[in-house]
Amino acid sequence: MFTFFTIFYNKEKNMRRSLFLIVLLAVYVAVTVVHDASAAEEIRVWGGKVDDFKDSDGRIWHGGQNEKKEWGGWIEKLPRIAEVQNLTKDAEKLAKKEGYDKELFYAVSWASFPDVVKVDLNTGKGTFNVTYLVGEHWSPNNRGFDIIIEDEIVEEEYVTPGNNEIDIIRYEGIEVKDKVMSLEFAGNPKTGAGDLNAMFSGIEVIPALAVDPKAKLTTTWGALKDNRQ
Repeated sequence: MFTFFTIFYNKEKNMRRSLFLIVLLAVYVAVTVVHDASAAEEIRVWGGKVDDFKDSDGRIWHGGQNEKKEWGGWIEKLPRIAEVQNLTKDAEKLAKKEGYDKELFYAVSWASFPDVVKVDLNTGKGTFNVTYLVGEHWSPNNRGFDIIIEDEIVEEEYVTPGNNEIDIIRYEGIEVKDKVMSLEFAGNPKTGAGDLNAMFSGIEVIPALAVDPKAKLTTTWGALKDNRQ
């Protein structure tokens, strides 16, 4: 009888210890994910500008004509500037629908082919969603280039929209391992476009959680309940 209760007690004790270790591991994973996310930076840049811009939602867009700022900046060669303060009604509606002020699409930072527009952003390590914004005012449907993020071509042979029109393109799950996100906009003759001068009006980088800590904890607690039954 003594032996039976001793074995039962030890088994129950070991089970509780295992459950405790599982809970401890789950908390560690959740804290690690949240810490990584908090270390990652949310960065917005608007092209063709030196001064920062506060949009109607209070978000700050850093001037893309700056270099070596705390948030990052252009590298290798200062981009050129162009601006036309005009958009079609459809373009204005699209910008508003997507949550962006129309002013963000007036100006661009651009490079004369074969030069390339290069920007480094001090995002920190993590996974990010990147939004590319552009307003076309000079070479409607006739400007072709590649969009490159972290040395990967995310948009090959891209051609800009029509006159005074805009594009808003999102790229999700961009992983940064060295704390600096690199972006390049490089003219590509394969597009067949007559204008290969790459450009951007805006870049928005938002941290994206690779693992949802709440979902992770829910799954773990589900496993604990199963083990108890």
